[in-house]
Amino acid sequence: MKLLVTGGAGFIGSAVVREAVRQGHAVVNLDALTYAACLDNLAEVADSPLYAFEHADIRDRAALDRIFAEHAPEAVLHLAAESHVDRSIDGPGTFIDTNVTGTYVLLEAARAYWQGNGRPEAFRFHHVSTDEVFGSLGAEGRFTETSPYAPNSPYAASKASSDHLVRAWHETYGLPVVLSNCSNNYGPYHFPEKLIPVVILNAIAGREIPVYGSGENVRDWLFVEDHARALLTVLRRGAVGRSYNIGGEAEARNIDLVRMICRLLDARRPESAPHERLIAHVADRPGHDHRYAIDPSRIRDELGWRPEVTLEEGLARTVDWYLANPEWWQALQQRDGVGRRLGTVA
Repeated sequence: MKLLVTGGAGFIGSAVVREAVRQGHAVVNLDALTYAACLDNLAEVADSPLYAFEHADIRDRAALDRIFAEHAPEAVLHLAAESHVDRSIDGPGTFIDTNVTGTYVLLEAARAYWQGNGRPEAFRFHHVSTDEVFGSLGAEGRFTETSPYAPNSPYAASKASSDHLVRAWHETYGLPVVLSNCSNNYGPYHFPEKLIPVVILNAIAGREIPVYGSGENVRDWLFVEDHARALLTVLRRGAVGRSYNIGGEAEARNIDLVRMICRLLDARRPESAPHERLIAHVADRPGHDHRYAIDPSRIRDELGWRPEVTLEEGLARTVDWYLANPEWWQALQQRDGVGRRLGTVA
């Protein structure tokens, strides 16, 4: 299968590209190379005859039309998005522009390409979204595909909007779409402004490890390579018009997650132990959702997918990767906003 992957130089997108090429798919990576993108994430596949790169923006209709015409993809995996909640608090306009308008332009380009080629039944437009569109859970329950949308951050609202656009283009125009909403991803190549890399890199440097509020907020953690396999499964075998929740079945309070990472670093860098001494509780993020948890029953029962990597194993692999690849993250630490507290405007 020939895939057009948007945002393929990002964290999740690059994992999808690497996995797709391993599985023998041809991949066209379309990426605007904004601040969180890194082509080094794709070194494994850069020289593969199955891989091609297009430097383009999903808001650029002329570029999209050219790329569809030249590469003739059989499916689109749409991951390009602004994704950091803290940045969305400080600058929501960028998130609306990329995540909402960009998705609209991409949908229109995909629709024109699909219709112009006789509406092939095998074509798919897979829109990748987040569990944050569902809002915040209490102590019990998990998000299902029928959970009501209740986004609480500009980022979540922009992704909820794009989800609705994709559904509307299926219902109105017949575009063959599938959708997925995932829990928090982590793993190698995670951009160093997100929680897990912040904890690892601050601990390595002997700097304060910031924990928002009391640290009681709960997330369901999904190893990024498990997610990549799930996305390709949904793309190939998911029912048209259907959505699939993808979760790691690995809930943890933020404070417990931070302590787990500290213990892993204690074992690997005993001369700096205990790393827990660096934990500092800081002012909470505005609109900070209390708990996310995914019920992955549908993707498990219908498509046979379930996560393979436990949280303990995944965190160990992630810590080891960051310790072994300082040249990767040191370069990214120079980018705008990295290392600064963002999202404090309320």
